[in-house]
Amino acid sequence: MKRLYLALLTLSLIWGMSFLFIKLLVVDLGVWGVVFWRCVFGAGTLLVLLIIQNKIHTVRKLPLMPILFIALLNNALPWALIAVSETTISSSLASVVNATTPIWTILIGFTIFASKMDKKQWAGVAVGFFGIMVLLELNVFQLFQDNLLGVGTMLGATICYGFGAHLSKRYLQNIPIALISFSTLAMAGMISGVMMAIFQPSGFIAVGGMNTIFSLIGLGVFGSGFAYLLYYYMVKEGSAEFASLVTYIVPITAMIWGSLLLGEKITPHMLIGLILIFSGVYLSSYKTKVKKHKVVKNVAV
Repeated sequence: MKRLYLALLTLSLIWGMSFLFIKLLVVDLGVWGVVFWRCVFGAGTLLVLLIIQNKIHTVRKLPLMPILFIALLNNALPWALIAVSETTISSSLASVVNATTPIWTILIGFTIFASKMDKKQWAGVAVGFFGIMVLLELNVFQLFQDNLLGVGTMLGATICYGFGAHLSKRYLQNIPIALISFSTLAMAGMISGVMMAIFQPSGFIAVGGMNTIFSLIGLGVFGSGFAYLLYYYMVKEGSAEFASLVTYIVPITAMIWGSLLLGEKITPHMLIGLILIFSGVYLSSYKTKVKKHKVVKNVAV
């Protein structure tokens, strides 16, 4: 569990900054340009890793249809929706709405994938969600005050993530993490490339300035390449629900990055929300911890 929690914290730090990069890039690259170049930089990073490990030839053995649907639901579509969202709402608010992902993941798992949740896990979700409300100073209506389209597209992205997490757990469980990450990013790059060619061909030549390159390195290499290694590691070694809990912590890290880079204030509500969110993460991962403990005990016997 220590490794799972370390992966969870590291991923939250990376994805917290990703919201800032998306906000900056969507102005110059457009919606599909952000998705396409993010996939290119991320897949390129993982391609180098696979070549070094001499595993690139195994890509041909991957199941095509599951990869296609997971790439669509875990990468291409939600990233496009997030980019659309951040054209109308702030990156901090986008990260807060994104924190509803565990709710959708649990509901989708419970209603469609026959997942079972105990009372402690449901309580953890409730505590974590209350932590998000504390971040908003208990003003639920703030979610819809800025822009209904922006909030709606972010919610659409979270629902996509919920489906993608369960599909990954069901169909890609026995595939090495690096292969899953590379193949889904590469497939999402193809999907977004086609969309950009149809709706926004200028995005192919929009990459030029150093600020854009730097942001794409942060968003693509780290926010997509290395980040998805951590994400699929948590899905495989923990559960889809555990992996989705990263979105509870991302609002905190997004606000911390905003404070460090943009001079934004960290309020008492953020600190109280942080405590509640981590409590929710702990309770919601109870099922995973029990499962891991039983496996270790059986092996020891």
